[in-house]
Amino acid sequence: QVQLVESGGGLVQPGGSLRLSCAASGSIFMKNTMGWYRQAPGRQRELVARINSGGSSTNYLDSVKGRFTISRDNAKNTVYLQMNSLKPEDTAVYYCNTVPPGTYYWGQGTQVTVSS
Repeated sequence: QVQLVESGGGLVQPGGSLRLSCAASGSIFMKNTMGWYRQAPGRQRELVARINSGGSSTNYLDSVKGRFTISRDNAKNTVYLQMNSLKPEDTAVYYCNTVPPGTYYWGQGTQVTVSS
């Protein structure tokens, strides 16, 4: 079984930075491509970034390219999302999951609010 716990969100001003962490339990995590997703109220969930199992390949939404960096430390069973130059439109609940996502893997997410 896999449990995913996101942390690191908070309230920041536009232009600020946050680093999100995803702590995983279970044996599947380290072998899978992982991603960060986000969902704002009333909006569709979207995949923000993904990283392959070895951490050598990453992909990003066009809107976050150059601002967000996904990374992973398989030994620590963690995935990170470094978010810089945050914009109000980045406001959402951020989740980590496999890519494609596992239906039963969704955690509580961590709220990111970008506002002045």
